[in-house]
Amino acid sequence: MTAAFMDLVDVTIVNIAIPSIRQNAGASFSQIQWITAGYALAFAAGLITGGRLGDIHGRKRLFLLGIAGFTAASALCGFAANPEMLVASRILQGGMAAMMVPQVLSIVHATFPAHERGKVFGLFGAIVGLGAVSGPLLGALLTEWNLFGLEWRPIFLINLPVGIVALLLGRRYITESRAPKALRLDLVGVALVTLGLLMLLYPLTRGHELGWPLWGYLSMAGAVAVFAALVAYERRKAARDGSPLIELSLFRVKSFAAGIAVQTVFGVALGIFFLVWTLYMQIGLGWRPLRAGLTGVPFSLAVSTAAGLSVQKLVPRFGRKVLQAGALVMGAGVLVYIGEAHRYGLAISSWQMMLPLAVMGAGMGLIVAPLTDAVLSEVPREHAGSASGLINTVQQMGNALGLGLVSVVFFGVIDDRLTRTQVGPAFAHAFQHALWWVAGIMGVIFLLMFALPARPAQHIEGAADESGEGGADGAVGGAEGPAGGKGATARGAGELVH
Repeated sequence: MTAAFMDLVDVTIVNIAIPSIRQNAGASFSQIQWITAGYALAFAAGLITGGRLGDIHGRKRLFLLGIAGFTAASALCGFAANPEMLVASRILQGGMAAMMVPQVLSIVHATFPAHERGKVFGLFGAIVGLGAVSGPLLGALLTEWNLFGLEWRPIFLINLPVGIVALLLGRRYITESRAPKALRLDLVGVALVTLGLLMLLYPLTRGHELGWPLWGYLSMAGAVAVFAALVAYERRKAARDGSPLIELSLFRVKSFAAGIAVQTVFGVALGIFFLVWTLYMQIGLGWRPLRAGLTGVPFSLAVSTAAGLSVQKLVPRFGRKVLQAGALVMGAGVLVYIGEAHRYGLAISSWQMMLPLAVMGAGMGLIVAPLTDAVLSEVPREHAGSASGLINTVQQMGNALGLGLVSVVFFGVIDDRLTRTQVGPAFAHAFQHALWWVAGIMGVIFLLMFALPARPAQHIEGAADESGEGGADGAVGGAEGPAGGKGATARGAGELVH
């Protein structure tokens, strides 16, 4: 739980401190994007690998290595001498999180009998909610207080005591476990996934700053070829030894393929929104970090409330319609926000943002909580672990892609040479422009959801239980990454609140 909390807080805490990092560290806008996108990309690329390494070499061992590495990377972030070192340290931190996080629910599954896991997942959900709300506030307070004159650095250094305590307690209390029939690690698949993502995201992030050079377009086109090579290689590897990095047969299941598309596109929308929202409030409107952090509280509370209602009350009665209603409600909240931002201009207050943020949060809560079960409901039970890991991975990939697109939909409409008086109006206009993109994406998500099953079966935990304690494929949080069912739902909600 300590590790899960640390990971969730670390992502939410950074967004609120981004303007301070830009001002005090002298980071360019593209470097600011990479401080967030680099973490998300490394996390996405490493999730499947981290989960499989835990099954092969022992979940406790990988968990402790991940905690130690994450804590060390946090120290490097906190003491970064320049923006380049901070970006590199954040990429390392994301890689360590990918080693640490998949083990959390795998260890829960291996440690607790089936009848006790419901209580543990309930606690996990509470930790997720606490991390989602406390991260922005903690980031705002640490930035405002400027402890010891360190400016933004304490947002990373706070991980050091927490990580050391988690490492000591983990060594003493966690018992070792591994999958009895763990698959071999597909190193070629890992390399192809990482290369393809870098070839796609790097030009998107740096393109505006560099004037969209020809090599950027060639790189993005080449990424398509790399992903095609990945599919061909994974198909051959599955036929040869049955241990591909990605189980391609899952995409023959209509609801799973549609759900993967929904997760990816949803991640893109949220990757765009949360970064431009922070820049809009703190640079465009000139708000202090604490005010910006407090403004986001209604959003987080609405997500938590709607998520609980959707799983317990609404989905059992209305099925897929709840998720589609969530997409429409969130899209409506975005449109209200555009209207409020246009109406009040630079004089807009936190109170005037409360309604659109609460509506957006409610819509998001209706989506994130039941989506994982809806996607997995028609997946064969022996592939539940593989499928849930892939869902979490594409969610992170979508987030990283959204962060890369910020250079197009936000910075692309801002003049490179602004006077002090032009900054506010330019950022306010760019924010509204980016929100139109987010609203359009929510419409696409609504249409994609028609391919989800009308009545998703809530069977993922049962599938894990039937497959036996610690099985490689059926286990909650099995070889492929974070847990399916309630565990993945809880973590997915927390990640998306970022």
